[in-house]
Amino acid sequence: MPQMIRDTSAQDRPLSHTQAAARPWKRWALPVAGGVVLLLCIVFAARGWLSGSQSFDEARVRIAEVKRGDLVRDIAADGRVIASNSPTLYAIAGGVVTLKVVAGDQVKKGQVLAEIDSPELRSKLAQEQATLAGLEAEASRAALDATVTRANARKMLDQAGVDRTAAERDLERYQRGFDGGAVPQIDVAKAKDELRKTEIALDHAKRDEGLQGQSATLDARNKHLLADRQRAIVAEVQRQVDALTLRSPFDGQVGQVQAVQRSNVALNAPVMSVVDLSQFEVEIKVPESFARDLAIGMPAQLTSNGQPYAGEISAVSPEVVNGEVNARIRFSDKQPPGLRQSQRLSARVLMDTRKNVLMVERGPFLEQSGGRYAYVMDGSSAVRKPVQLGVSSLSAIEVLGGLQPGDRVVVSGSDQFGDAERVSIH
Repeated sequence: MPQMIRDTSAQDRPLSHTQAAARPWKRWALPVAGGVVLLLCIVFAARGWLSGSQSFDEARVRIAEVKRGDLVRDIAADGRVIASNSPTLYAIAGGVVTLKVVAGDQVKKGQVLAEIDSPELRSKLAQEQATLAGLEAEASRAALDATVTRANARKMLDQAGVDRTAAERDLERYQRGFDGGAVPQIDVAKAKDELRKTEIALDHAKRDEGLQGQSATLDARNKHLLADRQRAIVAEVQRQVDALTLRSPFDGQVGQVQAVQRSNVALNAPVMSVVDLSQFEVEIKVPESFARDLAIGMPAQLTSNGQPYAGEISAVSPEVVNGEVNARIRFSDKQPPGLRQSQRLSARVLMDTRKNVLMVERGPFLEQSGGRYAYVMDGSSAVRKPVQLGVSSLSAIEVLGGLQPGDRVVVSGSDQFGDAERVSIH
């Protein structure tokens, strides 16, 4: 009897329609999810490759927006209060100094601050005064001699006039006698000669009076000039003697005292300084890049204890020291009370204001490439673009070309880009 082959029907088991439809979905779910993840990775990688070869953290850069506004060019600096009028008093001659005040004393104009005892200078004054007295006596004697000389010359002139008048009368008498036949002609001729002699004498007397008067005047004038010269010498020595007493040139305060009480000071040695408390200035140091824009008379603002005070530039140093220029600011209206030498104040110099200009925040990008290029944000990428920049202030810089309002510029941190044309910032 032949054997029957058994099939697998006994192992088969019917499935519902729902279970049969669910299996294909589960079979493709995992590969599809993996494909989506791989595609996203490829997209992000391609986007990073297209946007730039380098990527930087956004926290390491500072981005500012280009906008329009008023650009106020100013300079801020810490200033040091100095006295605009603080002369130092010097010894006019060597001698022993006696101090009448100490450093910090309040003094009035004309008050005695110190006295210097100089026997040499006082002796010189006495000698010059004696010389002056002698020259004044000589000048007086010369004036008297000139008066006598002029008087004698006048006397001779008057005498010559009298002689001429007498000669003229004698000639008239002889002429009448000759006309009457009582006097010979020879007597008339002698009378005429005598008249002629007296006329000549009169002319010489007139000239002598003028010449002698001029000579006497010149002699007297020379003597007076010598006396005047000596008088000027005495006045100068007297001034030096008076200057041995040092007086305050104004109301103020004694500053530094360089001399020691009862010490022997040398000629032109500093004794002390006096500070005028009513006139203070503020000295500031300005970077060399701003120095060319500074000018005397520019308005400034000084701040003391939070209170602003108006001022103006009064002086600008012509030389640059360590990349800085010294400038002085004078209070234009009133100055803060209680100022002291070397006190610190905040200063702000207003150079100029430009209305409605395109500007961007100032930053280190100015020093890179000489300010000719800037990194402008394009989405999450920074693109290097040529720009044209103008004047700058402490907080902003004028944009002349290459940027538009609303552009976002990397103003700090672009030094790490290494002149790349495009970088990614995330």
